[in-house]
Amino acid sequence: MNIHDINNRLQNELTGLYDEREAASIADWVMEKITGWKKVDRVVNKQVALSSGQKEQLEKYTSELLQYRPVQYVLEEAWFMGLRLLVNEDVLIPRPETEELAAWILTDNAHGATPKRILDIGTGSGCIPIALKKNRPEADVYACDVSRQALALAATNARLNNADVLFMHCDVLDDLSAASLPYADLIVSNPPYIPVSNQSSMQRNVLDFEPSLALFVSNDDPLLFYKKIADIAAKRLNKDGGVYLEIHEEAGASVIGLLKEKGFNTIELRKDMQGKDRMIKAVY
Repeated sequence: MNIHDINNRLQNELTGLYDEREAASIADWVMEKITGWKKVDRVVNKQVALSSGQKEQLEKYTSELLQYRPVQYVLEEAWFMGLRLLVNEDVLIPRPETEELAAWILTDNAHGATPKRILDIGTGSGCIPIALKKNRPEADVYACDVSRQALALAATNARLNNADVLFMHCDVLDDLSAASLPYADLIVSNPPYIPVSNQSSMQRNVLDFEPSLALFVSNDDPLLFYKKIADIAAKRLNKDGGVYLEIHEEAGASVIGLLKEKGFNTIELRKDMQGKDRMIKAVY
């Protein structure tokens, strides 16, 4: 079989798990990884057959994909604001909504207004601080996580992208640990915010593979991490500093109310490209 036929077969196999558009996107990503050719090059060379090594790769990838394993984990890579990042089951897969959050920060802090020190709480793959450092190299960028495995991967991603980010191990739910965090002019976080009760409505590729530690929060205290981040900001944020948060689409009013109680006086809620309340900026 040639490249064209194999791409169509893979897409058809994936259509049973994903909608047609997503299946086509995944098949395209896999074929690019295997052949090293962009789509236009594969069209030109559509009659070319795969080598035996490429066929083995394809069989391995297909087997994992048909078990609902996300393509980013299968290929061990994801893209965030044009940056290639390594990913595995120790970290969340970077999402477009998080790109929007990072882009908001960059837009707000353009034209010489870059904060001197930025702190990312719950960094995961390191996508946010790496993107910020690459776009604002003059800033000192710090990032923390409770998972040492995530920190190791984030540090690798920073090296691969030539981004000088300082990573720290920290459990922000522990006051003593949180006290080790640096003072900052800007704090950003995409913390766990999905109530455990939402699990029943979520897709298998998320539930079975992405780290629950980074996804879910107790039904009894869904704003737990926002409370802790607000407390940290009250102690570690420099004058006129700002906090940027990714939130659950149904939690906008609750998070705003919490931030007001914690002393934030300027709060802005922003929708993502899908029209969902997803991001908040607050000035302390």
